Amino acid sequence: MQLFNNIKIDWLGKRKIFYLVSTVLFLIGVLNVIFKGFHFGIDFKGGTEIVLQYDKPIEISQIRQLVENVDLGNLEVKTFGGETGVLLRTDFQNLPAKIFPIVVANIEKQIDLFYPGLPRKIVDSTVSSITYELPNHDTTTALISKLFNAGFQAGKVSESLDNKQMVVNVSISEWLKENLRGKIAGNNFKIIKEDHVGPKVGKELKQDAMIAVFFSLIAILVYLAFRFKFIFAFGAVLALFHDVLITLGLYAALYGIIPGLNLEIDLTVVAAFLTLVGYSVNDTVIVFDRVRENLKIHKTMPLIDVLNMSVNRTMSRTILTGGTTLLTTLVLLIFGGEVLRSFAFTLFFGIIIGTYSSIFVASPLVLEYTLRKKKKIQF
Repeated sequence: MQLFNNIKIDWLGKRKIFYLVSTVLFLIGVLNVIFKGFHFGIDFKGGTEIVLQYDKPIEISQIRQLVENVDLGNLEVKTFGGETGVLLRTDFQNLPAKIFPIVVANIEKQIDLFYPGLPRKIVDSTVSSITYELPNHDTTTALISKLFNAGFQAGKVSESLDNKQMVVNVSISEWLKENLRGKIAGNNFKIIKEDHVGPKVGKELKQDAMIAVFFSLIAILVYLAFRFKFIFAFGAVLALFHDVLITLGLYAALYGIIPGLNLEIDLTVVAAFLTLVGYSVNDTVIVFDRVRENLKIHKTMPLIDVLNMSVNRTMSRTILTGGTTLLTTLVLLIFGGEVLRSFAFTLFFGIIIGTYSSIFVASPLVLEYTLRKKKKIQF
């Protein structure tokens, strides 16, 4: 299928207009990064992230009121994936010391409700769990089942037939359950996810993410320098920096402006940026490959004409490939839910910017170099 098969557009002749467009987009991004900054997810800043799933739609403002005074610091509450999902995020990895005894007392109260006067002793206690020893194996198994059905995270210490010990989770999610259970009449909930990331791990993940993106760009620079000329490689990598930085600027600029696009930077976004780097450089390589072919055929043709010809002849492929990929990412962006939204957003706008940079950033840089150095590129 061939679209735009015989177009003759002077793309490079308009390059100065698009230099201005890129500069404006870049400055908008930089200013937003400086004054608004990025919002990092739990992967990078550490803390606890808990997802609740209600049976019926809920008002997120109502949940905010219910957890307003739970002593978990700056507790962030927002919708997750739909009208029945709630995402709660706190900087705490474990329960504060003053809350821990309250949660343990609630566990004790529940045990007494099931087995009044049951003899037991605490054999171990950590910041996130408490271990009981009970009279016999059968009682231990039965109590674990009852506690689990009541919403507590309880389990056996050992699977042996003479096991008499039971471990019960004493976590932030348990404290939130105590504060939310029964507060919304006729609308029960369950915890579907609880993630913990320490601040040290978050810092290491952030450093590793930046290193991964940096070395991917270096690897691409080396590869393209061998495959083409160094100026082609330099233009392609600069275009990639252009794509990544403008897309990052969008993250900062759109946060708090468009509902549903309060996106945070996490490991999923890093994966999306690495995917974007690969996609964008592929589009640039297709154009450069055609430039190399045309330079061999049209040895006396001015470089600006060769570049325009190459872009025009690859336009059909660019529109078809980019268009189908954009449709897929658009569906993910709209229907993919909270988990995939940041990934889809990065790819959707990144593909648009990457296609733009292949035409108006990478190729013009090659042209500007040859005009300034007054050198002729030959293969």
